[in-house]
Amino acid sequence: MAQTVVLKVGMSCEGCVGAVKRVLGKMEGVESFDIDLKEQKVTVKGNVQPEAVLQTVSKTGKKTSFWEAEAKSAEAVA
Repeated sequence: MAQTVVLKVGMSCEGCVGAVKRVLGKMEGVESFDIDLKEQKVTVKGNVQPEAVLQTVSKTGKKTSFWEAEAKSAEAVA
């Protein structure tokens, strides 16, 4: 089942963006992703588990967490 995972990732330059692109490009189930350096926001779409996406992006060494606003709205629905 396809879903969208939104993460806040501590990226400071294009090199950081490249590192995130590399790990997401290799991840199974990822259909597409969007990286916003200015917002430090990574949106991943595909047949993925949110926790797995978080773990994968964390491997880059960047500070990674779920996007707060998205997490709160998901809890409100549950």
